Amino acid sequence: MFARVLVGDRVSRLFVLFGWASLVFAGSPDLDRAHQLYNLTDYDQSLKILHALPNKDAAAYELIGRNHYMLGEFKKATEFLEKALAAEPGSSDYTMWLARAYGRRAETSGPFTAFGHASRARQYFEKAVQLNPRNLEALNDLFEYYSEAPGILGGGLDKAQAIAAQIGRVDPAEGLWAQAKIAEKRKEFGSAEEQLRRAIEIAPHQVGRLVDLARLLARQGRFQESDQSIARAEKIAPNSPKLMYDKAEIYIKHGRNLDVAKDLLKRYLTCDRTPEDPPRSQAEKLLRQVRGG
Repeated sequence: MFARVLVGDRVSRLFVLFGWASLVFAGSPDLDRAHQLYNLTDYDQSLKILHALPNKDAAAYELIGRNHYMLGEFKKATEFLEKALAAEPGSSDYTMWLARAYGRRAETSGPFTAFGHASRARQYFEKAVQLNPRNLEALNDLFEYYSEAPGILGGGLDKAQAIAAQIGRVDPAEGLWAQAKIAEKRKEFGSAEEQLRRAIEIAPHQVGRLVDLARLLARQGRFQESDQSIARAEKIAPNSPKLMYDKAEIYIKHGRNLDVAKDLLKRYLTCDRTPEDPPRSQAEKLLRQVRGG
């Protein structure tokens, strides 16, 4: 339900934006260093610096929460993100990250607690959008929730459709991606492909759109066209770790080019990554899968 939060299927919509951080952390060397370590995916070292701070503000709590999130410690993530939001209740970004953490708790907890965590995730996603209707990441997260969650948890394609329209007003190409996902959910594969190709025309250098198209084509058994879309993406971003992972994942999912997939995952595990890229644990899981254990 919340796979995109962790996997990050689309580079252009990935969940971590860093531009604001230079302002938040300006003049604070420890916080700046903690953020640098976070960007290098050294979450443990980032946490050591942050926990040692004698006086923690909302920005520190938020970064602590994101570090725990990236380490898969979702309960701790919600605890610190709640502190950040309590200090700055008007922050759409803090609200969004708290929603993501509750979403991952819903995915990883037992059936008796998952419902409550999922409901809180939805409420915080909705609040994040309410606080900033042009927060594209929050809009995408809420769209993902509505399109994936069952009605009993507040999901539904009608709700997703309304958010897709709102996304389109902020980012036309992104809105077309959302429309494509709804069309595929409704088994309208021709319409889904049309929307994705229109999105690529609008934003031809967005690698994520090309990967989305490759996934859609592969799901229809159109592997040659899928490979062509990936090849086009590789020309735009030849050294993208995320693209290595995506290509391997598509191959493994459809039982194709498994030796190539293994090599791609090995390269991915040794290259420099950012928090925007799929976590190491997920790549290792895929590698075990392709190895048959």
